[in-house]
Amino acid sequence: MDKLSFLGLIVALGAIAFGYALEGGVVSALFNGPALIIVLGGTLGAVMLQTPGSVFTKTLKISHWVFFPPYHDIEAAIEQVKRWSHKARQEGYLALESEALSHSDPYAAKGLSLLVDGIDEQKLRDTLEIDLMLERERLLEVSRVYEAMGGYSPTIGILGAVLGLIQAMQFITDPEKLGAGVATAFIATIYGVGLANLLFLPMANKLKQQIEQKMLYHELLAEGIIAISQGESPLNIELKLEAYRVERPSLVDE
Repeated sequence: MDKLSFLGLIVALGAIAFGYALEGGVVSALFNGPALIIVLGGTLGAVMLQTPGSVFTKTLKISHWVFFPPYHDIEAAIEQVKRWSHKARQEGYLALESEALSHSDPYAAKGLSLLVDGIDEQKLRDTLEIDLMLERERLLEVSRVYEAMGGYSPTIGILGAVLGLIQAMQFITDPEKLGAGVATAFIATIYGVGLANLLFLPMANKLKQQIEQKMLYHELLAEGIIAISQGESPLNIELKLEAYRVERPSLVDE
């Protein structure tokens, strides 16, 4: 669980509510069901219109990465690659077939399968790089969905405000009701701008970060598998993969 994401959302909403209350506002006045329906429904509908079904489905599947990101153990991956290297040097590439069949990561399993099949180094590298590029692009499509929502929601909020003003104009002869109606109308604008800048756009950027972490993990596996195909020793492979470690003392201390 990413506690910082939860904390950030709570701090942002709390600061707005607290600041509004300090100005003498009633926080409960910020809750308006029709305005929320207009903004959320309109934004969601616009995004559904522009997004292919497969991308929308994928968005629903991995949106939880913002608060519950997948864990990629870089240290364990390096040790795993070293173990593969030992096994390949001692028993040959065919000994890695069981690893390919049992590995939980499809990308690693494919790389090992190609290695077992005896594909040459350049074709192995090209195949893994293409797969990595396409995987990154497919996952980044999800972050673009939230970027689109961040673009649409403020405009939908303005639309909701205009609809609210039209409704408020019915009370033009009653200043008290007119004032209350105008205030309610602008809540839709608050929802639109708030959702865009406090939720949708931050979610898009957090997803990009999680996607890049996943790509970094797969790059490590690819480099390790390619190094095995080149016949490098486990020690050399570990030195090559050293750069992928999250914190290296030489960099942290500088």
